[in-house]
Amino acid sequence: MSTNAFLKMIGAVNAGESSIEPRADAPLVLLVGNPNVGKSALFNKLTGQYVTVSNYPGTTVEVAHGHCPQLGHEIEIVDTPGMYSLLPITDEERVASDILFSPRVRTVIHVVDAKNIDRMLGLTLQLIEAGRPVILSLNMMDEARTLGIKIDHAKLSLRLGIPVIPTVSLTGEGISELIKHLKAPPPLSMLHIECGSLIEQSILDIARHLSPASPIAPRARASLLLQGDLRERERLVQEKGEQSAATILAIIAATRAKLNHSPHYYVTLSLRTHTGQILADCVNKPDRAPDKFRRGLDRFCTMPLTGYPLVALVLYFGLYQFVGQFGAGTCVNFLENNIFQSHFIPWVTRLVDHTIPWAPLRDLLAGDYGIITLGVRYAIAIIFPIVGAFFLFFATLEDSGYLPRLALLVDRGFKRIGLNGRAVIPIVLGFGCDTMATLVTRTLETKRERIICTILLALAIPCSAQLGVILGLLSQSGAALAIWAGVVLAIMLLAGWLAAKLLPGEPPMFYMELPPLRLPTLGNVLVKTYTRMVWYFREILPMFILASLLIWVGQITNLFQLLVHNMKPVVRALGLPDESAVAFLFGFFRRDYGAAGLYDLQKTGIMTVHQLTVAAITLTLFLPCIAQFLVMQKERGTKVTLWISLGVLFTAFGVGYLTHIVLLLVGF
Repeated sequence: MSTNAFLKMIGAVNAGESSIEPRADAPLVLLVGNPNVGKSALFNKLTGQYVTVSNYPGTTVEVAHGHCPQLGHEIEIVDTPGMYSLLPITDEERVASDILFSPRVRTVIHVVDAKNIDRMLGLTLQLIEAGRPVILSLNMMDEARTLGIKIDHAKLSLRLGIPVIPTVSLTGEGISELIKHLKAPPPLSMLHIECGSLIEQSILDIARHLSPASPIAPRARASLLLQGDLRERERLVQEKGEQSAATILAIIAATRAKLNHSPHYYVTLSLRTHTGQILADCVNKPDRAPDKFRRGLDRFCTMPLTGYPLVALVLYFGLYQFVGQFGAGTCVNFLENNIFQSHFIPWVTRLVDHTIPWAPLRDLLAGDYGIITLGVRYAIAIIFPIVGAFFLFFATLEDSGYLPRLALLVDRGFKRIGLNGRAVIPIVLGFGCDTMATLVTRTLETKRERIICTILLALAIPCSAQLGVILGLLSQSGAALAIWAGVVLAIMLLAGWLAAKLLPGEPPMFYMELPPLRLPTLGNVLVKTYTRMVWYFREILPMFILASLLIWVGQITNLFQLLVHNMKPVVRALGLPDESAVAFLFGFFRRDYGAAGLYDLQKTGIMTVHQLTVAAITLTLFLPCIAQFLVMQKERGTKVTLWISLGVLFTAFGVGYLTHIVLLLVGF
């Protein structure tokens, strides 16, 4: 989940391909592997522009599929969501498992990070035992060579009984060799993994009751049933019926009663043992100084004593200085004052006045709340430079490998609010776009975690556009900025703690693959930033235009004026001027739209630092934007979304009012 799915979606949009589903009976070539191993880059090298993205049936998990020009349109290439083993935990792993079990599968390309092959080959062994025709792609071989890691892929191929191909998906190394092997299905390997006498006997007993016609080998299905795979148990009941399934479940129960640990423990231990034996004479990993240096960097990033000061530096220079000062300050001032206000808006106004005789239509295009003078100006002159600065900052963090270490660092603290370290990915991504981050919550393991994270995103995580404007507004007063940050952080922690107490469920577990730390590659950073900016213009710009259109309709029907009038008592209770009611009304369309409205008010000088602080806190905690609301409804359901939105609305105005009173009492 994930960010990769978002980037694949953008790639599909850029390609201009339609989202028509491919032929239902087309043979499948699957790309399978852990997250962050370069699957998406390899997928793009294989498919080029022939890409479409759609939800997997019955889920909200997006799956990219396309075809390779060298293989023809008859074969479908599918980039499956990231997975760590055949025993699924997250929704994305369940989808990947379901696709793997399809009878249409012709070839499975298992993509591994060559540097960490010892941690990933276990899944290769599982795929082989499942009876899937497997090709092993040793990806990121350039990084492995840099570390002095030598892999004898020919010997490894003999040991596994499958093709093994070194690849570098970013440069295209090995792609032609991979395509050559895809022209015909690879032979099935006869490799067999022993798991101890008791487990082996149980697997054999279960397998005898399973249909040999299943796309997955009976032995692999028996192993999954023994390990407690609920989805496989559902398939078993559908296939055999309740009565026949009871016989198999009795074998499983009897076996579990004789074991000191869970069957999953013994299967995992066996996979690790066999992996070590296979790689012993195929891989040479020298203990070199760079490894020690990287381990030192890892400790520096993940130890609380050094990790939290590093986080503070990253936030200060990345969010405050780069996004807030440079993006929301320098860039916005240049575009807003030097381009739009000085040249573009006057030119548009003159053009509209001279060419359009109908006053309402002139107001729609170039009035105070016109599509061009308000919607396009907000989207391009105010929001675009802030979002662009954040996406550049986030892409740099992403490419450096720092985000998983940040997840490890904050895991203990996140557990106090019902989450684990994995939630740092959607939380940090929320500072770019809460809508996209809400989609990424699907990578969290449990429904409880996904709801808690959605609450925090809707309530206390400002998107980059809103954050940038607020940082720009409050940067004139360090005290105001500190009050805003302190109140919002306190509300976020309190909301998470209360949600963790009120929502039932087990404490979350944490696991995450740590990619190596590295200097970000300029090309990767720019490509990621560019694709997200394309997404912004395609998805967010129309929302601003739609908001301007709705405001125009509200104006000509006097509904807008009525709503503003009814909002005035509320903003007065917060100690704000009547004019700020317009900004809050904008916030109903998009929170960043409302923040941009505050930017306009601040330029007129009618708001004090006290009022700006209260307004910034209230708008930060305000209702989610329309796009985020719709995604919440899709991901969490209508009932949960309405409850979250209602709670957010009362919290925003309640906290805003209390902040106003307290600041008056202390004389701020």
